[in-house]
Amino acid sequence: MPVVVDAPLPVAGAAAVGAGLGGGLGKAEREPLDGQLDQLSGPLVLTEDDLYLFNEGSHYRLFDKLGAHLLTRDGVAGVMFRVWAPNAQRVSVVGQFNGWDTKKHPLRVRGGSGIWEGFIPGDQGAVKGALYKYQIESLHNGYQVAKTDPFGFLQECPPATASRVWDLEYAWNDAEWMRTRRARQSLDAPMSIYECHLGSWMRVAQEGNRSLTYREAGERLAEYCVKMGFTHVEFLPLTEHPLYRSWGYQTVGYFAPTSRFGHPQDAMAMIDTLHRAGVGVILDWVPSHFPTDEHGLGYFDGTHLYEHADPRQGFHPDWKSAIFNYGRHEVRAFLISSAMFWLEKYHIDGLRVDAVASMLYLDYGRQEGEWMPNRYGGKENVDAIDFMRRLNTEVYTRFPDVQTIAEESTAWALVSKPPYVGGLGFGLKWDMGWMHDTLKHLSRDPVHRRFHHNELTFRGMYMHSENYVLPLSHDEVVHMKGSLLNKMAGDRWQKFANLRLVLCDQWCQPGKKLLFMGGEIGQWSEFSEEGSVDWHVLNDPLHAGVQRLVADLNRVYRAEPALHAGDCRDDGFVWSEPNDAEGGVLAWVRRGRGPDGAERVALVVMNTTPLVREPYRVGVPIGGRWDEVLNSDAPLYGGSGVGNMGGLGAMGQGWRGWPDCLELRLPPLGCVILRPAERA
Repeated sequence: MPVVVDAPLPVAGAAAVGAGLGGGLGKAEREPLDGQLDQLSGPLVLTEDDLYLFNEGSHYRLFDKLGAHLLTRDGVAGVMFRVWAPNAQRVSVVGQFNGWDTKKHPLRVRGGSGIWEGFIPGDQGAVKGALYKYQIESLHNGYQVAKTDPFGFLQECPPATASRVWDLEYAWNDAEWMRTRRARQSLDAPMSIYECHLGSWMRVAQEGNRSLTYREAGERLAEYCVKMGFTHVEFLPLTEHPLYRSWGYQTVGYFAPTSRFGHPQDAMAMIDTLHRAGVGVILDWVPSHFPTDEHGLGYFDGTHLYEHADPRQGFHPDWKSAIFNYGRHEVRAFLISSAMFWLEKYHIDGLRVDAVASMLYLDYGRQEGEWMPNRYGGKENVDAIDFMRRLNTEVYTRFPDVQTIAEESTAWALVSKPPYVGGLGFGLKWDMGWMHDTLKHLSRDPVHRRFHHNELTFRGMYMHSENYVLPLSHDEVVHMKGSLLNKMAGDRWQKFANLRLVLCDQWCQPGKKLLFMGGEIGQWSEFSEEGSVDWHVLNDPLHAGVQRLVADLNRVYRAEPALHAGDCRDDGFVWSEPNDAEGGVLAWVRRGRGPDGAERVALVVMNTTPLVREPYRVGVPIGGRWDEVLNSDAPLYGGSGVGNMGGLGAMGQGWRGWPDCLELRLPPLGCVILRPAERA
């Protein structure tokens, strides 16, 4: 419902009466307001403290202050508009309610803050749903432009570009999820993330192959994730973006969910539904760059307001997009406010921060002579580093039960360590090295794999240096890279066996799990935003087998503390057999403490050759019987059925420094997971 205030509000255009509305207000509009707003109370009031915090870059709730806000005063409903344009000489609100006339509703500037504001009564058309833009006339070179509201809560469905007056009222029903979220998302909890592009996950063929709405997707995704055992959904950016083909990574609306699938309350309902099903929601968030579309943030008030003016710092040569000026206080406040907005207003459980490497390095994507060194002569972007530390500090201070996740592809140290020890402060970091090495190895002909065994063991040198997510993301199945299945070596059967091996390695290595949609069914085709997941392939038993394997991997991963409680601990992993390059076998022990505090262990053994290995001896930490809890070669998954008959007893003798050992029958291109049998 609109906010109610009980003091005078500046009416847009009213202060200009007598100044000549027909001819524009000129310098009169830059005169500061008379302080009448300072008499107000409530969250929508822009106080002098707000202005101070904004200009120094430490106001992180700007969504309460800037943008378009519905309110009522003395029974008069209307909208308060505010926009930051410090280099404008005139700003007005234009919209369908005034015929897009630039002279009917001019705003006034608040002192030296650069913020323009004014109230438009509802009887003049400023109501929920009204379309509007800010018409900006710059102080420089006569530049004029109509801009979308940077703080708008909703925009027109692209390719239209106007903002729409809207509210954020919603009655949430996810109290149980929010109450237990901290335990569900701690570093010792299982986290299995289903990465999803909402527009193409599932289509409605009977209605022109349209995308699902937010509410439809909420119901279907909740059901599917529960069935498959995923703990979280990670959406490719839902923030408003002009180009559908950008998958959301060219953001213009940092406070608006894309209107392609519904209104803000529809997006909230989707998240609410997922939460009530016990599924968390992670949002891809893009503070690294933004598109240069005229209606967006670029050259906002006739100056490079949000981006660096120098293209060596402010323009990305690969993506043809603008780069935020992280050293500008107000820009930093804008971005951190955006993060807070999604966490607070939409109950988002985590932010995956895109393209962190491009933010860290001034020479990213540039040749010699195309970049500017920092003030110390280096290539590190000092302002961006400071921004990320501030971002993460604020997020974890205000929302200690969420996670921030860095998509960072370099060897930058301490990405997921706190700022007070010199880190960037993220909770988790994508392990791109694991992804590249594993996919490269299993794309090789098995006869050559023994020469590249280190591709599967090198991770042991660094796996404890960060808190990792192991990603098989959308980036690996686009732009002619091939689907996961098509990357695999061998004939049809071997491709499926190798894919099952990749998935087992991912689920059994230390780190949280992320799998892009379509990977869980082993589809042949690459990701295309114009289609959907190839659900029809599930009629083939081999594809259905991959789906069953992923569901069972999730089940075992979530149920067995040894496989998740030590994901981010140094003692959560130890090699049992890392050196058998000739045999193509690797084995390791996972450790973790269960809810009762008792240590649990599990053994993982992988055979990367198409030959059955038997008997194959592997050292284990304890004797007795071991149960085979998963075998990727089971017929249920499309395998040949080679295994250990559900379990076996230890040999009662030591092996290569281990107190006991097992003699296993290893399936071809297969993985087995064993754990000690429950003691009576």
